[in-house]
Amino acid sequence: MKAEDIINRINLIEKKAPLNGCLLPHNKTKFTPSGPKHNSTSNSFISSVKPDCSKLKGLEVSSVPYVDKHAEELRGEDIPLHVAFFTFLSYGVLLLVGYIKEFFSPPSSKERHREDYVPLFVGFESFYFRNVYRPISDCFCRPICGVPGERMTVLERTSHNNNWDHVLTGRKIDSINVGSYNYLGFAEKTGPCHDAAARAISSLGVAVASARTEMGTLEIHHELEALTAEFVGTEDAITFGMGFATNALNLPSLMGPGCLVLSDECNHASLILGLRLSGATVKVFRHNDCNDLERRIRRAIIDGHPRTRRPWKKVFIIVEGIYSMEGSICNLPRLIEIKKKYKAYLYVDEAHSIGALGPRGRGVVDYHNCDPKDVDILMGTFTKSFAAAGGYIAGSKALIQHLRMSSDAQHYASAMAPAVAQQIITSMSIIMGKDGTDEGKRRIETLHRNTVYFRHRLQQLGFKPFGHPDSPVVPIITFLVTKIAFLVRELSNRGVASVGVGFPATKITGARMRFCLSAGHDKQSLDEVLKHLNELGDVLCCKYNKHKGRADLQIEW
Repeated sequence: MKAEDIINRINLIEKKAPLNGCLLPHNKTKFTPSGPKHNSTSNSFISSVKPDCSKLKGLEVSSVPYVDKHAEELRGEDIPLHVAFFTFLSYGVLLLVGYIKEFFSPPSSKERHREDYVPLFVGFESFYFRNVYRPISDCFCRPICGVPGERMTVLERTSHNNNWDHVLTGRKIDSINVGSYNYLGFAEKTGPCHDAAARAISSLGVAVASARTEMGTLEIHHELEALTAEFVGTEDAITFGMGFATNALNLPSLMGPGCLVLSDECNHASLILGLRLSGATVKVFRHNDCNDLERRIRRAIIDGHPRTRRPWKKVFIIVEGIYSMEGSICNLPRLIEIKKKYKAYLYVDEAHSIGALGPRGRGVVDYHNCDPKDVDILMGTFTKSFAAAGGYIAGSKALIQHLRMSSDAQHYASAMAPAVAQQIITSMSIIMGKDGTDEGKRRIETLHRNTVYFRHRLQQLGFKPFGHPDSPVVPIITFLVTKIAFLVRELSNRGVASVGVGFPATKITGARMRFCLSAGHDKQSLDEVLKHLNELGDVLCCKYNKHKGRADLQIEW
């Protein structure tokens, strides 16, 4: 396929600008062999995109995979050969023992009073649950009580039947909390957020008990949406009562059959579910690898729809700001460049980055100093940095009006509770400095200082934290799922509440501990966590960092 054919394909896609009846703000520049006209942008990281099509003339599109140094730098999951071997061997032995055990003593899948029914729980998922997850299920879904701030109370459980059932012992463990998404420390039982939410309950009640399009819209919802649009720098915004549903129930309103989606391989389950419901064609590119993304989007535009070879109706690129399992940050300037070059829509999920990144806490757009108008659809949740619940989508007025009319989450879900909306308004106002103090700025700076300190100390101790150096999500690779169980249990016994993650949430060799840092942490708490990790890391031999720093080197907090 020659360069002129690529240009014609791109221009055909550009004619399909309506987004299910909604016109997004979009650059209408056409590609021509002599080069496009362009407008300047205020983004200091990205100059105006000038694709030089003359260089493509007479060239075939290469199928050789690209290597993105930025993506490789963030991936950080280089697996030693002997570790990979023993990881697969351990899973193999575990599954073999499970099959032998169930061959001689098959589990009963029959249910009472359901004769002639097909069993509900069959297949490999049930087998995996019985033989892999259940023996270590005490490490997950642990109950807590109280506020999940810098410290929280974990309720101790025990099991008398090999983790089939758990019973509370009555003991309460005061623990350092490094597992919650309380990035800016707004999960508090005292202070302005607590007081404002209490007043909202007194005046507006605890729930609306209706959908937004029926009798569920209050003035506080309009106030929240206006403040959210101001905060992220867009024309308008719409809010929803559940973060997961913000992705899962709105993506089908924006795309459908005949649309192409380029999705990062590490995107969240809510994005994956929304894409499945939409019926769009999805092509997955390597995690945070923009060169692989460009290669795939170029090839897809050339080939067209796989059945009809007709041009795609719309092309979307869907990424996250911070990836919650990898701790990596998307390369937004490069994504915007690709988006403009191929006339695609860019959808950025800022669930973990909003509030936690950027000098003003306004997410990955603020972190990279990009223009919010260069991102067609900005999505985020209020469950992390704002210590509340729900999510939002921000963009042009036309986009938001389209979602108000067509979103299932708007028509069939209960509206956000007034106290939750007030919690978000108060915390967001503090971040923006609207309360007349520098408390929001202080929290953002403290979170960044904790992130840098914790990551540097882990590397100094010999661990292998991966992800971006500025990401408050800090995964430590352990490879073996058995090491996760040991670490979670031992840290819990030492008063540290942590989170372990393994297959199928990660690759089979990608088991890891995940620590989420907060502005509420102080140096003493972080040093205590690091001390316990250092001792347990020596016991488990999970210090895989070959480039650890000098142990006597003092790292500033």
